[in-house]
Amino acid sequence: MESTRVDRWLWAVRLTKTRPDAAAACRGGHVRVNGHPAKPATTVSPGDEVRARVGDTTRVVEVVRVIQKRVGAADAATCYLDRTPAPPPLAAVPVARRERGAGRPTKRERRVLDRFRAGDR
Repeated sequence: MESTRVDRWLWAVRLTKTRPDAAAACRGGHVRVNGHPAKPATTVSPGDEVRARVGDTTRVVEVVRVIQKRVGAADAATCYLDRTPAPPPLAAVPVARRERGAGRPTKRERRVLDRFRAGDR
């Protein structure tokens, strides 16, 4: 077994929940193989790079082993190398919050909040 369909491989290695989801992602343009848009029947073989947008993240994986049947999560993880870049760090901006049920802010609290939002502190 040298190669398989990309939709079947995405499903087998558990990057998508169902095979129809993998096929829909391919048809929607969310899957690329070696930098080219992939149809569901596009073949993948060891050494290929697959980019798939799954949910809100874009997963970048390299095919190590081709499988056609769905296997356990531990076995599926050995079929690809995850090359997804780390997400950018979130900006540590403090958010002004009040206790739930504390009611409307008083005039003094509003002034403090306005100064905080303006950056005067």
